[in-house]
Amino acid sequence: MTGAQASYLKTLSEEADEAFDPELTKAEASRRIDALQARTGRGR
Repeated sequence: MTGAQASYLKTLSEEADEAFDPELTKAEASRRIDALQARTGRGR
């Protein structure tokens, strides 16, 4: 994943009280970000 994805995903993971996986690919990180945005209400 990119540095920007990692940073944002860390923030979302903390807000959702979920584990952050630093080994995700760019595509996996994108899907995870979408899922966590839906869960936390961000990105609307």
